[in-house]
Amino acid sequence: MAEEPKHPEGERITGAQALIRSLEMEGVDLMFGYPGGCILPAYDPLLESSIRHILVRHEQGAGHAAEGYAHVSGKPGVAMVTSGPAATNLVTPLMDAYMDSIPMVAITGQVPTAAIGSDAFQECDTVGITRSCTKHNELVMSADEIPMAVRQAFHIATTGRPGPTLIDVPKDALTNEMDWHWPSDDDVLASLPGYRPNVKGHPKMIKQAAAMILQSERPIIYAGGGILKARAADALRELVELVDAHVVTTLMARGAFPDEHPLCLGMPGMHGNATAVTSMQQSDLLVALGSRFDDRITGKVDAFAPDAKIIHVDIDPAEQGKVRRPDVPIVGDANYVILEIIREIKELLAAGTVQADTSAWKSKISGWREQFPMTYEMSEPGAALKPQYCIEQLNEHAPEGTIVASGVGQHQMFTSQYWKFNDPYTWVNSGGLGTMGFSIPAAIGAKAAMPDRTVWAIDGDGCFQMTATEMITATLEKLPIKVALLNNSFLGMVRQWQEMFYDERYSSVFLDSAKVPDFVMMAESMGCVGILVESPEEVGPAIEKANSINDRPVVVEFRTDATEGVFPMVPAGASNTDLILHESQRDDAERLKPEPEPIDTKLKDGH
Repeated sequence: MAEEPKHPEGERITGAQALIRSLEMEGVDLMFGYPGGCILPAYDPLLESSIRHILVRHEQGAGHAAEGYAHVSGKPGVAMVTSGPAATNLVTPLMDAYMDSIPMVAITGQVPTAAIGSDAFQECDTVGITRSCTKHNELVMSADEIPMAVRQAFHIATTGRPGPTLIDVPKDALTNEMDWHWPSDDDVLASLPGYRPNVKGHPKMIKQAAAMILQSERPIIYAGGGILKARAADALRELVELVDAHVVTTLMARGAFPDEHPLCLGMPGMHGNATAVTSMQQSDLLVALGSRFDDRITGKVDAFAPDAKIIHVDIDPAEQGKVRRPDVPIVGDANYVILEIIREIKELLAAGTVQADTSAWKSKISGWREQFPMTYEMSEPGAALKPQYCIEQLNEHAPEGTIVASGVGQHQMFTSQYWKFNDPYTWVNSGGLGTMGFSIPAAIGAKAAMPDRTVWAIDGDGCFQMTATEMITATLEKLPIKVALLNNSFLGMVRQWQEMFYDERYSSVFLDSAKVPDFVMMAESMGCVGILVESPEEVGPAIEKANSINDRPVVVEFRTDATEGVFPMVPAGASNTDLILHESQRDDAERLKPEPEPIDTKLKDGH
C-alpha cells in the first residue's frame, strides 16, 4: 500500500501554515526574525515547525545574520519580520545582499488587503521601497498565491547572479484558508517566462579566451566574489596552475584562492598590496572571473590597466561593458566557463600551440613582492597596540577552519591585508555597500550555519556600537561567537581621510573622551566574557583564552593606535599608478611606475 503523502494536495490550511510549510519544503532549517502584528499569524505555526527561529534584537540584525548564514553555507538566508518600520529596518541588509550577490529571502508582513493604501497603522509600501534593492519582490494578495511566491523567491534568489528576494504578505492572506498545493519545477519555470539565466557561455568566446590567455606575456587572473558564488574555487586553481599565471583575489573573493599559493598576489584595489595593484595596472591581459570592475579596484577608470586586453566572465549580462569594455565577453556560470576554458587550452597545447614566454613578467612581479611587502611599525613600549599586530596574532592562533567576519572601515582592510585566507567561505564582509554594524549579526549567522567552527568577528568601536545588542542574541541562542574589538576611539577610516585630504581638520570622528562605553562591562552585561588587552605581551594569551571559551560569546577589546593608517592606498578618483605606500617605502615608489616606451617604438609610430 502506497504511503500517504506528508502534505496531501487539497488539504485545507491557513495561509500562515502554507507559508511555513513552503519554507520547510524549500529546505529551510533556520531563519532569523522579529515578530509583530501583521506577521504574527505566521509565527503561530512555527511552534510546530522543524525550522529553528532565531529571535534577533533588531530587524537589521535579522537581515545581516541571514547574509552571514548564506555567505558560509551557500544556502539562502531567510529573514522574517513584520510590516512598516520592521520592513524598512530590513532595507539596509537587503541592499547589502543585493550589492554583494548574497542569496537571501525576506518575508515581511503587510496590513490587511482592505487597508492597503489607507495609511493604516504600520503600513508602508514595502514592495515599492525595496524594488531597487531586491532581485525580485512581490506583494501576495491571497493565501492561495503563497506556495508559488515562495518557490519563485527561492528560485530567483539562488540562480543566475544570486541576490535577495522579498515576499510581502498581508495579514488576511495569512489568516485566510486555502487548498494546499506545491508547484512543480515546471510550474515555476512557466510562471517566470522572462527569467532564463545563461549558464554555459558562448563556445566561440570561450575558444577566443583560451587562445588569448596562451598569447599573453603579462597575464593576471582577476578573481572576484562570483568565484565563490559559483563554487568555482577548484576550477580557478586548476586554471591558474595550468597556465602558471598569477591571480589577485578581490575583497569579496578572499579565500577563493589560497594566500599561501606562490601564484597568489592577494588583494588589489584601493587598499590592496602594491604588487597586486601594480600587476593589474601593467598587465597585457586581465582575465576577469566573477568580478565587476568595481571603482575600488579600478581607481580612475580611464587610467586603469591601459595596455590590458579584457576577458570578462560573468553570469550577469548587465556587467559586460558596464565599466570597462571587454575584448572577449562571456556570459555564463564561472565554474562552467572556467572548466570549458581549461578544456580548450589543453586542446590547443595538445595541438602544438606554444604558450608565450612569461618569465620576464614573473621576474618583475617577484621583484615587486620582495621590495614592497605589507609592512607596519611595531608600537613603542607603553604605546597603544598596532591593529595589524592584533590581526596577525588572531590569525596565528586561529583554529583550523576559523571563519572571520568583519565590520567596515580600517579594521576590515587590515583584516583582508594581514589575515591569511587559504580556504573559501571563511571570510564574511560587506563589500559593495560597506555597512557599518555588519560584523556582529553576520558572525551570528555564520555560527548558526557552522556551529562546530570557530567564528571571529573583527570589529571597530564605531561598528560595534551600531549592532552590539545582537550579542544578547548570541548569548541567549547559544551561538558563542568571539569578537576582536579594535578600539581606537575614532571612526578610523574617516579620521584617516580627514588627516590626508582635509588638512587634519577632525570633524565628528572622535568617539570616546572618557572610556565610554566600558566595553568589557558592556559585554559582561550581555552575558559575554569581556577581556581588555592593552600591551603586546597580553595579545596572544588573551586570544588563546578566548579560543578556549566555547560556552558563551567573548569580547576581547584591544586598545589600538588611533594614528595608524591603512596603506597602501589609492586616493578616491586617482589612478592606481598614484598608489600611496607605507611611509617606509615611499622613497622607492618610482620602482612601481611603468617603464617608458623605447624611443624606436615611438619613432615607428611617426612621433
